[in-house]
Amino acid sequence: MMYVVGGVRGVTYLDNIMYVLCWPSTIHLYNTDTLSPLRVVINVTGMKDPRDIVVCRHDRQLYVAEWYCIDYDYENMDGCIWRVSADDHSYVKWLTTQSSTDTFSVNTLSLTSRRLLVTSSQHLRQYSTTNKELLCVVDLSQYMQNLRHAVETTHGTFVISHQGTSQDEEQRAVSELFRFCHVLQH
Repeated sequence: MMYVVGGVRGVTYLDNIMYVLCWPSTIHLYNTDTLSPLRVVINVTGMKDPRDIVVCRHDRQLYVAEWYCIDYDYENMDGCIWRVSADDHSYVKWLTTQSSTDTFSVNTLSLTSRRLLVTSSQHLRQYSTTNKELLCVVDLSQYMQNLRHAVETTHGTFVISHQGTSQDEEQRAVSELFRFCHVLQH
């Protein structure tokens, strides 16, 4: 049995290495066969409040969701998705969540075949990992609040964990959404 003590925010693995995302800005590496820690820690300078981590097996990149408030001033929310190389541990702030036309928070991530699914409080956003292109935005029903997590299925639907149903706003549920999304064209 293995224990990781501290502010663990997420976990993923690639090949025989497990990546454990820890608060405030580190990714610890473990051998998945022996569950022993490797003597490697990736320090992501600038990361303040990581929330989740996923890995793309095609490009060997880790994607880390970050949501934070500058000085806990909720008027100035800022967040991003970091991309970290599993091979050389280099990193870059890959996608920001604030622009002149749109601002959103990042809660969790999932990844299917080079498509990164980002959950925010009221929307799903899907991005291409090859070029950061926003592929679609899925608006949730009015009663679906507090989106917790989402995954894309092999037949192109989304399964989401959320709070709120048409019968009870406090009820927690898992729902399948069909791909009715805003397809963005440039």
